[in-house]
Amino acid sequence: MVYKGNLRKMSGILNQNNAVEYYLQLENHKVSLNELIGREIEIKYIGIINCVSCGKITSKSFAQGFCFSCMQTAPEADDCVLRPLQCKAHLGIARDMEWAKGHCLQPHYVYLANTGEVKVGVTRESQIPTRWIDQGASAAIRICKTPNRHIAGLIEAFLTKDFSDKTQWKKMVMDVVNQEVNLIVLRQAAISLLPEELVGYQFSDDGIHYIKYPVKRFPQHPKTISLEHEKLISGFLTGIKGQYLLFDDDRVINIRRHTGYLVELKVK
Repeated sequence: MVYKGNLRKMSGILNQNNAVEYYLQLENHKVSLNELIGREIEIKYIGIINCVSCGKITSKSFAQGFCFSCMQTAPEADDCVLRPLQCKAHLGIARDMEWAKGHCLQPHYVYLANTGEVKVGVTRESQIPTRWIDQGASAAIRICKTPNRHIAGLIEAFLTKDFSDKTQWKKMVMDVVNQEVNLIVLRQAAISLLPEELVGYQFSDDGIHYIKYPVKRFPQHPKTISLEHEKLISGFLTGIKGQYLLFDDDRVINIRRHTGYLVELKVK
């Protein structure tokens, strides 16, 4: 079976057992990736990158899938996507206010996630648990709920003095998880760090959300690979975690990193 299309980030859905079911959309085909684990697959880069915003061919992908022009103008590529504190939509300033109303001026959560090391993050309410799945979190807990992205970014900025805001990808794909981490205790510690004007955004629910990933074997010495350097990637798929496909020889590829790349996926 061969599927062809431009790569987008994998979609992950939690089933009733809190396990992720992964899918990859390639043109008109929604490929169930969990069914491919244990099978040999081949990903062939055809040499074309299409901008995810305007669709035109670009020689280089910027900000995970944009051409240079759209990176500077598309609302999906605005600075606040990566840096919530810089969001100005609450002041009526945005690349596209209609887009901002549906993305920035919506309820947001500040959370802690165990992705190998505990990290703090921000996500829109509608993106839970998608954001945690994309980061490969084995467990997560919400700290605060805010009415917009800027305030969530403000809270995150206070907490990054004591918590990392980066995912350690090697630890994540190796499943190096400190089982002694107590997210409830860390949540309380995080709340205690906030100034008085931000404590009021504390979220009432302190429940921990656990996530399981479809992996038969985790890499011991992971080596990341890219389609720029290897036009043809093949091997036995041993698992999926976060946005990474894991292969039997410890190679891993970040699918989201290759958004917009035109590929052929062959299942052998």
